[in-house]
Amino acid sequence: MAQETKYTEDNIRSLDWKEHIRMRPGMYIGKLGDGSSPDDGIYILVKEVLDNSIDEFVMGTGKTIEVSIQGNKVIVRDYGRGIPLGKVVDVVSKMNTGGKYDSRAFKKSVGLNGVGTKAVNALSTFFRVESTRDGKSASAEFEKGNLTNQDLLEETTRRRGTKVTFIADEAIFKNYKYRPEYVIRLLKNYVYLNPGLTIVFNGEKYYSENGLKDLLEDNNNVEDMLYPIIHLKGDDIEVAMTHSKTQYSEEYHSFVNGQNTTQGGTHQAAFREAVVKTIREFYGKNFDASDVRKSIIGAISIKVMEPVFESQTKTKLGSTEMGGGLPTVRTYINDFVKTKLDNFLHKNTVIAETLQKKILQAEKERKELSGIRKLARDRAKKANLHNKKLRDCRIHFGDTKKEDYLNTTLFITEGDSASGSITKSRNVNTQAVFSLKGKPLNSYGLTKKIVYENEEFNLLQAALNIEDGLEGLRYNNIVIATDADVDGMHIRLLLITFFLQFFPEVIKEGHLYILETPLFRVRNKKETHYCYSEAEKQAAINKLRGKPEITRFKGLGEISPNEFVHFIGDDIRLDPVMLDKEMSIDQMLQFYMGKNTPDRQKFIIENLKVEQDIITMKE
Repeated sequence: MAQETKYTEDNIRSLDWKEHIRMRPGMYIGKLGDGSSPDDGIYILVKEVLDNSIDEFVMGTGKTIEVSIQGNKVIVRDYGRGIPLGKVVDVVSKMNTGGKYDSRAFKKSVGLNGVGTKAVNALSTFFRVESTRDGKSASAEFEKGNLTNQDLLEETTRRRGTKVTFIADEAIFKNYKYRPEYVIRLLKNYVYLNPGLTIVFNGEKYYSENGLKDLLEDNNNVEDMLYPIIHLKGDDIEVAMTHSKTQYSEEYHSFVNGQNTTQGGTHQAAFREAVVKTIREFYGKNFDASDVRKSIIGAISIKVMEPVFESQTKTKLGSTEMGGGLPTVRTYINDFVKTKLDNFLHKNTVIAETLQKKILQAEKERKELSGIRKLARDRAKKANLHNKKLRDCRIHFGDTKKEDYLNTTLFITEGDSASGSITKSRNVNTQAVFSLKGKPLNSYGLTKKIVYENEEFNLLQAALNIEDGLEGLRYNNIVIATDADVDGMHIRLLLITFFLQFFPEVIKEGHLYILETPLFRVRNKKETHYCYSEAEKQAAINKLRGKPEITRFKGLGEISPNEFVHFIGDDIRLDPVMLDKEMSIDQMLQFYMGKNTPDRQKFIIENLKVEQDIITMKE
């Protein structure tokens, strides 16, 4: 008979605020990560501190914010009103404490939960806050949320405002590093949404005069735009839109009170609906919604009283009400778009004609593809039932009710041995595996028809659920996991081409990665080191001394599941696939995948130095 487990008063335990945050950080900042993804925790920490500085600007003070990141140390300095000096410690260390609960001071604040800087404090090995106002300053220092030093009122000549310095805890954010591209994207979003605000990052100034219009121009090559951006502004709302010449699906950037709602929500759904309704009425034709929205690139920003989000990281708006006596979110956006967009199209007949031609062309293509799309969907459904190409996970990206939804990952592998190793070592809750059969087709220059006709592409599209855009994307991270040899590199290139050609928003929104796996294993009887480069291998040899056993991994299939668990678990290394903003997607594909052999040969020769270095080290 099994012994009964005792359950007494001794089993009941209360965690204080910092212990709870450190034990369950995902509840407060989403996923952890190492900085390779734009939604990794270290960027959420930066955002939480910045949000307070942005609120000061919104309240009419502090037109400049200075941000510095040197190594792992982050400094954010604003010139707002400064935290009330007697509350400097409480504001960053007592839950549910902050000025945003007083709606008189913060009517449409970025954050309203009183958690932000407390989470940063608890998850940092060093955290310092300093406030200056009325010629006096006060500061406090913490370690993992514990107060270590406090300086009370001091006379000072420094300008008023708040300065926060922190170093995220490496025990929680393992092997992390800040990628400037992601920080800059975050800062640019702030200036797009706050005209008149200047953010200085490591000495570089960021400023926007045209709001969401600048956002669309910065994120898309102008040559890819079918017509000049339509930019409309009103009270508590701003929208911008155009259509792409090259991409097939929809792309949206949406914001609520300055928050980048990457998973949309009620405001984004209302915007999509309003565009279709207005265009149908303007042209007097009941266009299919998919034809109107095909290739659309849009952005919307609204301000809502006390918004309700579907997760702590505020990636999806759940609010249906604008607040303040205004109509619902849906009605407010519909009325605004109906009036402003209709007026714009009446005044800009050339753009109206261009848009109409685009919709009619989309309608023609949809009808031509309708039969094959149905067959392809039927094949995908049968394939999901009968084959083993997709080993799915239990949690998916759209489920914001689940804490781990941001960690959902699809590994795209080639070959049974590689997919077998990953399948056996994966986290079945959040990690799925899609197995390719040989090299995928080179899709450069082909039409969307090939996605439905080609079995591999059709099943991959169905697995990701991206046929009609990213709204239904099932995995936050799409990871290409191939061997680090010539064939593996070629497969990577062909898959990247597939996404660039048909689903560029997957890359634009930071969802596509390359899995880094070790090239060598260096071990003796006591220690094992996995090395990702010749330099790491040599360092491991020097550390172990003697004559350690050295294994060169030739492919993913050679790595046992017991070892693979290290490379796709907490220590996973991902290299994000990013677009070169200087080239249009069409130019990029033409250069790398087109028939411009001399130009490409010249590029390879001029960039051969890295490979030469590797060859030299091997010798």
